[in-house]
Amino acid sequence: MSAPIPRQRAIPAAEGGQAHPAPPHDAATLPRPAPTPARDAPTPPYDSAGAPHRTAPVRNTSADGGSLSLLVIEDDPGSLSVPRLLDSAGKPIRIRTARNLTEAERLLTDDVHCILLDLALTVPGPGTGPGTGTGTPEAGEAGEAGEDELAALKHVLRLAPRHAVLALTANDDSELGAEAVRVGAQDYLYRDELDGRLLGRAIRYAVERKRADVAQRQLTESRLRAQENARLERGLLPTPLLDGSPLRFAARYRPGRSRALLGGDFYDTVRTPDGSVHVMIGDVCGHGPDEAALGVELRIAWRALTFAGLCGDELLSTLQKVLEHERADDEIFATLCTVDIAPDGRRAGLCLAGHPAPLIAREGRLAELLPYEDGGPALGLLPRARWPRRQVELGGKWSLMLYTDGLIEGRIGQGKERLGQEGMVKMIRRQLASGLQGDALLEAAVNEARDLNGGDLTDDVAVLLLDRAPGGTR
Repeated sequence: MSAPIPRQRAIPAAEGGQAHPAPPHDAATLPRPAPTPARDAPTPPYDSAGAPHRTAPVRNTSADGGSLSLLVIEDDPGSLSVPRLLDSAGKPIRIRTARNLTEAERLLTDDVHCILLDLALTVPGPGTGPGTGTGTPEAGEAGEAGEDELAALKHVLRLAPRHAVLALTANDDSELGAEAVRVGAQDYLYRDELDGRLLGRAIRYAVERKRADVAQRQLTESRLRAQENARLERGLLPTPLLDGSPLRFAARYRPGRSRALLGGDFYDTVRTPDGSVHVMIGDVCGHGPDEAALGVELRIAWRALTFAGLCGDELLSTLQKVLEHERADDEIFATLCTVDIAPDGRRAGLCLAGHPAPLIAREGRLAELLPYEDGGPALGLLPRARWPRRQVELGGKWSLMLYTDGLIEGRIGQGKERLGQEGMVKMIRRQLASGLQGDALLEAAVNEARDLNGGDLTDDVAVLLLDRAPGGTR
């Protein structure tokens, strides 16, 4: 775990005994470069006539628009001459100097944008700590100090994971500098080539590269979370349990939330040991992640209660108790439709809890809605509500479609008129007449409702279809 970054007030460069002001910006303070070629062929601090270059302004990349701050960590400040730097607005870049890791941690406030670390900084061994003037490494770092030339850098990276870091190395030690970049520094500089122009460019590059690295890491983490959420949501979608039943099952599900797989609508279908087939569809008010989670809880509870032998009013009363205990707010409710089909497939029991009535298409008859006059209120509205179970004759060959209100509440064209149940019945009759059935029928129904709406339906949509054809195969 990274050490926490202290949140303190900004400390001016010349404030206190730990911060050291930058020396005057003149030729005497700028060391002449060694004859060894620079790694990136930087511009030398002196021109051909021997005059010092003018300091190049550094573009201000501070998020709040204020001046940039550089924290220099160097155990011998007198041996390092840091030139005076200006940002793009002409404001001087604030420079703070820390002689050890203890001072660095104190000076590392949120307004520091870049750290210049001398890789030769001594990391203390066993027995050192606060008050020794040599820093306070984490446990285990003392052991690596004597054998790891990058121990100081590793400690700073743990201390300041969100800050850009420039590594300062000897002029003839490019391998150490490259290793520092591999470990986590944004760039490295040669100690004898520390002129204003090169340092200004390096600060700008390091800060922007760090921001790009952070943005890329956040994007990667976001993608991983999205993939995990997708797998989780996909795993929460129901798998119908209809083994041994001659009924054919089809479903279409479209959450209203963008880039989601699960919404507040929920459904399930199971076959119990007595041969009865039970199907359910419901809708939690709203279609956010909380509603989706509640819908999954209600679906799982329905499946367990159904296998336990409950149906009708007893089942819905128990589901209401589950909803009341699990919902985040007393205003949340859920509509529900349950159908239990007899083993012979010719009769069914229907319960409605504030939900639209299913549509049935029987052989030789037009598709129509099942009776809905005796329905009860939505779950969660009335504490002692009752949900009567109505017996329905299905016939020999039939198709039963259950749906949520997301299918029928879409608009028709540019006006305020909605598709509604009557419009849906006409649409399904037309599609059945054209020969559509099963998955193709559901896909056509959802697509036509979306087209009539002039675009994607804003609410969750769930549609189920059970077909019975005597003598057919599943």
